[in-house]
Amino acid sequence: MTKAKALRGLVLAMGYANVAIGLFHVLLGNAATPGARSAGPTVDSLERFLGAIFAGYGLAWIWAARQSPIPATAVRWLACVFLLGAIGRLLSLAVHGWPHWFQVVLTAIELALPPLFLWLADAEEAALRPADGHAGR
Repeated sequence: MTKAKALRGLVLAMGYANVAIGLFHVLLGNAATPGARSAGPTVDSLERFLGAIFAGYGLAWIWAARQSPIPATAVRWLACVFLLGAIGRLLSLAVHGWPHWFQVVLTAIELALPPLFLWLADAEEAALRPADGHAGR
């Protein structure tokens, strides 16, 4: 598989996964997060709001995947936002201790995927560049 195909598949998968996860949180609120069922109406409201934002974030990934070529700048920004989420989780771990095991798994994924996306970000753009590296000549 070429880097360009890997990028397209991962960007699409990221988009659909984030839309699905976001809508899941909008629909279920606290019940969507392990260990948060009794967090109360304030956290439930926040959970549903952030679920909608997460779904919108997924739509941004899908938008990027539908471009030709996939814009490297968009991939880099979206990957960095994802990494920022992981940093937030690490901050929470430092301040409050270990969360539910599933959150630890998500943190590992959120730390692993951004470097992969940053490595692949310009794969389609690079594949479409002329072999001599000079556009328009």
